[in-house]
Amino acid sequence: MTDTQLAIVILAAGQGTRMKSSLPKVLHPIGGRPLVAHVISTARDLDAAYVRVVVRHERDRVAEAIDDGGADLQIVDQDEIPGTGRAVEVALQQLPGDFGGDVLVLSGDVPLLEASELAELIAAHRASGAAATLLSARMPDPTGYGRVVRAADGTVERIVEQKDASADEAAIDEINAGVYVFRAAQLRAHIGAVGTANSQGERYLTDVIGLLRAAGDQVAATVAPDPRVALGVNDRIQLAEAARILNDRIVRRWQREGVTVMDPATTWIDETVTLAPDVTVRPNTQLLRATVVATGAVIGPDTTLTDCEVGEHARVTRTDGTLAVIGARASVGPFAYLRPGTYLGADGKIGTFVETKNARIGDASKVPHLSYVGDAEVGVGANIGAGTIVANYDGVAKHRTEVGDHVRTGSHNVFVAPVRIGDGAYTGAGTVVRKDVPPGALALLAAPQRNIEGWVGRSRPGTAAAEAAERAEQGGQEED
Repeated sequence: MTDTQLAIVILAAGQGTRMKSSLPKVLHPIGGRPLVAHVISTARDLDAAYVRVVVRHERDRVAEAIDDGGADLQIVDQDEIPGTGRAVEVALQQLPGDFGGDVLVLSGDVPLLEASELAELIAAHRASGAAATLLSARMPDPTGYGRVVRAADGTVERIVEQKDASADEAAIDEINAGVYVFRAAQLRAHIGAVGTANSQGERYLTDVIGLLRAAGDQVAATVAPDPRVALGVNDRIQLAEAARILNDRIVRRWQREGVTVMDPATTWIDETVTLAPDVTVRPNTQLLRATVVATGAVIGPDTTLTDCEVGEHARVTRTDGTLAVIGARASVGPFAYLRPGTYLGADGKIGTFVETKNARIGDASKVPHLSYVGDAEVGVGANIGAGTIVANYDGVAKHRTEVGDHVRTGSHNVFVAPVRIGDGAYTGAGTVVRKDVPPGALALLAAPQRNIEGWVGRSRPGTAAAEAAERAEQGGQEED
C-alpha cells in the first residue's frame, strides 16, 4: 500500500568531475542499468506517495534516461545555485504544501541500498521522534566522504565534508552515506537558511543537521551493518567496486534459484537478465541486458550474450551473441559470432568460426564450420558446407538468400544474392551459385579441373617444391 506520509527526493544533478567522463555520473551503468536507475527502483519498492528526481547537469540526457512515465515520479530542475541543499529545496517546492510526513533523501550515485534497509531506517526515524535521521557507515578508509561528528550523548552534532574537515575530524571513521530522513516541517523551516560559507561555495544539505541541532532538535544516525551498501560512486575505482558488489548479489540470487554458476568470480550477470532453474553458467561468461535463458541450457565458457534468448537444453560455447534467438537443444560455437537478427531453430547448429547476421536458420539445420550467413533464410534439416559465404551485398544494397528444406551444399560455396536454392537440392564443392537452383537439382561449376604437368620444375627451378617433385618423379621411374 502507498505510504501517504513518505516522499522521496533523489539527487541526480551533479556533474561528477572525478569520473572524468562526458557521461553524467549517475548514468554510468552497473548491472545493466544506470546508477540512478537502481536508486529509483529501490525508491519505488518503498511505495512512497511522491518521488522527485532533481536534475541539472546534462539535464535532458539524464531526464530521458530516467523518465519512465510513472505517475509517482516527477523530474525537478535545479537552478544555477549549486549544492545538495538547494537541490532538496527545489524538490520540496514540488511537494504539496500541506505534506507533513517524512522526506527520504537519496543520492543518485549510491546504488547498492536495498528497500529493506531503507525501510528499517525510516522505521527507526519514526520511532525515535528525531527531526532527522541519517544513515552512516564505518569505513576503514573514509577518504572522500563527509564525517559524522557525534555529541557526547551519541546523537549527531554535525556533518563535516572532507574538504572542510580538521585533522581530528578527518580521522573519524564514521561517514555520512548521503541518505537522510527528515520530518518535512523541520526541513522546510531550516533549508532556506543554508549558506555557502564552505570551500566549494555550495549550499550543503549537511548544514541542515547543524541548524536542527542549534534549534534544539534531535538528530539521530543509524549505522549500516554492512558499510558496502553505503558505497558512493565518485570515480571509476568506486564504480568498479560497486559493480562487483552488485554482481556478487545477483549471482548469489540466481544460485539460490537453482542456477549453477561454476565460477562466480568470472561470471557477470546483469540485473535485467532472466535465468531458469537448472541453467549452467560456465566460467568467463557475461549475460547482459534482456538476455533470457531457459531450463537446462549450458552457457560458456568464454561467452557474451547481449539481449539474447536461449531455449531449453541449448549449449552455447565460446560465443559472442547480440539480439539472437537460439532454439531448444541447439548448439552454438565454439568461436561463433551471432549478430542481430540471428534465429537458430530447435536442434540446429551454428558451429566453429561461423558468423551470422539477420539470418533465420530452421529446425535441425546446421552451419557447422567457417562460414558467413547473412541476410538469409535456411529451411528445415539443411546442411551448409564448410567455408560457405553468403555474398549478400552488391556495394549498394543488401539482398537475401533462400535455402530450402533438406538442402545439402558442398564446401567452399558462394551464394551470390539474391538467389534461391530449392528444397532437397545439392551443390558441389567450390560452386559459386549465381542463379536459382531448382528443387532436387545438383548445382556444379562447369569448368573441369586442368593439370599442367611439370609446371613447378619449369617455373620454380631450385625451390624446395621443385626438388621434392623431382624426387617423386625419379622414384616413380625407378618403380617402373
